[in-house]
Amino acid sequence: MEVSIVTIGDEILIGQINDTNSTWIAKRMTGLGLHVCETVSISDHPDQIRSTLDRLIGNTDLVLMTGGLGPTKDDLTKETLSSYFGGKLVINEEVLETIRKFFQLRGRNLIESNRRQAEVPEACRPLPNLHGTAPGMWFEKAGTIVVSMPGVPYEMKPMVDDQVIPGLKDQLNIPKLIHKTIMTHGVPESYLAEMIEEWEEALPECMKLAYLPRPGIVRLRLTVRGKCAEEAEYLFFEKTEALRKRIGDHIFAYEDTLLEKVLGEVLKQKKVSLSTAESCTGGNIARLITSVPGSSAYFKGSVIAYSDQVKAHLLDVDAETISKNGAVSQEVVTSMIQGACAKLNTDVAMATSGIAGPDGGTDEKPVGLVWIAVGDRENVFSKKFQFGGHRELVIEQASIMAMGLLLKHLKGLLN
Repeated sequence: MEVSIVTIGDEILIGQINDTNSTWIAKRMTGLGLHVCETVSISDHPDQIRSTLDRLIGNTDLVLMTGGLGPTKDDLTKETLSSYFGGKLVINEEVLETIRKFFQLRGRNLIESNRRQAEVPEACRPLPNLHGTAPGMWFEKAGTIVVSMPGVPYEMKPMVDDQVIPGLKDQLNIPKLIHKTIMTHGVPESYLAEMIEEWEEALPECMKLAYLPRPGIVRLRLTVRGKCAEEAEYLFFEKTEALRKRIGDHIFAYEDTLLEKVLGEVLKQKKVSLSTAESCTGGNIARLITSVPGSSAYFKGSVIAYSDQVKAHLLDVDAETISKNGAVSQEVVTSMIQGACAKLNTDVAMATSGIAGPDGGTDEKPVGLVWIAVGDRENVFSKKFQFGGHRELVIEQASIMAMGLLLKHLKGLLN
């Protein structure tokens, strides 16, 4: 079954906001076993909406549209859909009551523009919006289901989960599809593919492997569908166990999760406190660590030692060490670990010092060179990396690498 996703709004086309709806919806549909064949953004203009529907209806099974359903005069999607599918706009009493309760709970009166939100096309099945005032609308034509939903994410998402997906399951014969994700760290995609080539070639025909890379991390997604799904648990266990024997040191999770979350769980489990001493990453590691709820249980703080003076005064890095070896050196990041653990009174720390660019590089120390250290006051592991890409990418790669190294340190995998 093929799915097309359409986002409506000039604010997307001019770059005023990012289209996060399409990505979220695509993940939901893929999780159902449906094939997303297209995502497109169009303006809230009747001709654009009509021409898009003309192209998709009869050629795709499901069209999911978001946006253009607000109460203001520039939102024309509802009127256009009513005209396109035939009939007129009528007040739906169930939708009106939902809107009335929405405002009552907030101590506000229902005004005429809000009441008009209860008008829906005669040809649709309305989908009540429990988190806003714009209802969703379910249409069917020429074998294609068209669902129009509000563009506000916190209104659209529960509508998809609570109404659209259950409706699709009731109406369609969706083939069973099951995913298993293995999270790897520290190996580029091409090298990883070579390391597991024989394992991949031995996968059964009903199991497919996808590589989903991002800086420092590669997700391996195994998918089984149809009759194979009935024995998915056994197949996943067998294949992931074989993969663990090949690249176990590089696997940090057997589910789709974040490295900073996994690291936090290990720190909490081991009752180990953490600090960071960051130069080129500028506090990005601390930002990632503290993005995890409950991180205060193990994270104590960070020193952003961007200048040599701060490294010396706040982390007690010897000025002669900096002068002799340079700020971007093994000796300096090792001292930064020891200083962070001592000053912030933590069990372990991470430290970075490098040249993020685009300026500041030399032949000896080019842009992208980063020294990373992890460990405690007595046992520090440090390593030099040469990252590629622009400044933000260097910072991201260094941050991910530092967290991955600390996770390995805590598991006793570093020498």
